[in-house]
Amino acid sequence: MAWIQLIVAGIFEWGWPVGLKLGWSDAGASAPWIAFAVLCMAASGLLLLMAQRRIAMGTAYAVWTGIGAVGTFLIGIAVFGEAATTARFLFVGLIVAGIVGLKFASK
Repeated sequence: MAWIQLIVAGIFEWGWPVGLKLGWSDAGASAPWIAFAVLCMAASGLLLLMAQRRIAMGTAYAVWTGIGAVGTFLIGIAVFGEAATTARFLFVGLIVAGIVGLKFASK
C-alpha cells in the first residue's frame, strides 16, 4: 500500500507545476489554477507523509521527486510543446532507471 501511496503522491506532483504555469499569464493570476496547484501540493505531501511510514525516507523522497520530474517532463512535451530531443529523453531515462533501481533495492 505504501508504494501505491508513493506513486499517487508522485502523480499529484505533476499537478502543481502545471497549475502554476497555467495560473499566471500576461493577463495576471488565475485563482482556479493556483488553487489546483495548492491542492496538488497538499495531496502530494500528505501521501508522501503516509508512504514514508513504511518506505525509507531517502528512497521515498527520491522516487517521489523522480515520478514528479518525469511526469512533468512528459506533460511539458505533450501539452506545452517543449523540446523532445534525444538527449532530454536519454537523461530522463536515467531518472527512470534510478526510480526502478530504488524500488528493487528497498526492502
